[in-house]
Amino acid sequence: MSEVKDIPEHWEVKKLGEVCGIIYGKGLPVKALKPSGYPVFGANGIIGFNDKYLFEEPQVLISCRGAASGKVNLSPQKCYVTNNSLVLDIKKKNELDKNYLFYALSIAKKTKLVTGTAQPQVTINNAVELYISVPPLPEQQAIVAKIEELLSDLENGKQQLQTAQQQLKVYRQSLLKWAFEGKLTNKNLKDGELPKGDALSLPKGWKIVELKEVCEIKRGKSKHRPRNEPSLFGGKYPFIQTGDIRNANGGYIKNFSQTYSEIGLQQSKLWAKGTLCITIAANIGETAILDLDACFPDSVVGLVCNEKFLLNKYTNYFFVSHKSKLEELAPATAQKNINVDILEKVKIPLPSLEEQKLIVAELESKLTVCDKIEETISQSLQQAETLRQSILKKAFEGKLVHGK
Repeated sequence: MSEVKDIPEHWEVKKLGEVCGIIYGKGLPVKALKPSGYPVFGANGIIGFNDKYLFEEPQVLISCRGAASGKVNLSPQKCYVTNNSLVLDIKKKNELDKNYLFYALSIAKKTKLVTGTAQPQVTINNAVELYISVPPLPEQQAIVAKIEELLSDLENGKQQLQTAQQQLKVYRQSLLKWAFEGKLTNKNLKDGELPKGDALSLPKGWKIVELKEVCEIKRGKSKHRPRNEPSLFGGKYPFIQTGDIRNANGGYIKNFSQTYSEIGLQQSKLWAKGTLCITIAANIGETAILDLDACFPDSVVGLVCNEKFLLNKYTNYFFVSHKSKLEELAPATAQKNINVDILEKVKIPLPSLEEQKLIVAELESKLTVCDKIEETISQSLQQAETLRQSILKKAFEGKLVHGK
């Protein structure tokens, strides 16, 4: 039974197989991709270039393999389409507009289109059964014109929001950079006095130290093998994992998804509240501060700052600013990671404790404003997407052009 409802009486409902021939694109080895030439469209976008193209005109595509399965795309002109997309060839071009088909499929219900969980896919057999609404051709063209008029304004607004989002990201990075150059707390510091290359010129009273001089740095512990032995878990001791650190987003770790039992604690270590945690494998350099006593595995390093010289919040912000550099220090292996030895040799700018407190306060104040702006932008982008879906829904219920 058709899932297309609430359309004008003079519209038809047809299966995709009735109005289109559907074929797979053509396989292309990765080694055949080139840095220039005709664009090659994969599952969900341009993946490279080739000396040849398969289609002169833009084609309506349905991604048919991987996470993007079911997504509808429109290829560029003179394009090679791989077999990770289905190509829709309209049978009667005097009855169905290509752009109308693209938008109609974008809003079509695809509950039965995508199969598979571990490896999602769309088969031709499923695609031919997809229903779309089909008004007369002149009406299709009017709908497309109205959609593109409305979406053009919406897209312009969306681009402005995304530009603001990118500018905010750059500003965050600049704030962190200025903080550890002394610019946030030394307003009279001129650009000419800033660090140049590796020669670090610092404000009066600051110095550069290796982290091991002001911190105790040790890996977490999880000695038992196998690590998932049931008897290790289910007790009262929070067991923090790399995902919990990432979810804390550079702040305090208050939530956790696992606990250790007494047996689990015996083969681990309980770190004190206030310990700075740093991930050293996979997502290198994610940081957060323990807001409770907790254990963590050896994929995490704990930093206990010497409170006479160094604040954990200051150190946390330093590593947020230093994340990309920390990743560069990781040996070039299949599984990048860093170790305690690398962290011990990291050089950190060290002002007085009072100035560290001022830097933390300045960063917290300014980054809180950034967070609020980011939240507003994200909400606006979500509203823009909701509006886009509303425009398309009205269009394919016959309400956009006729105003029904």
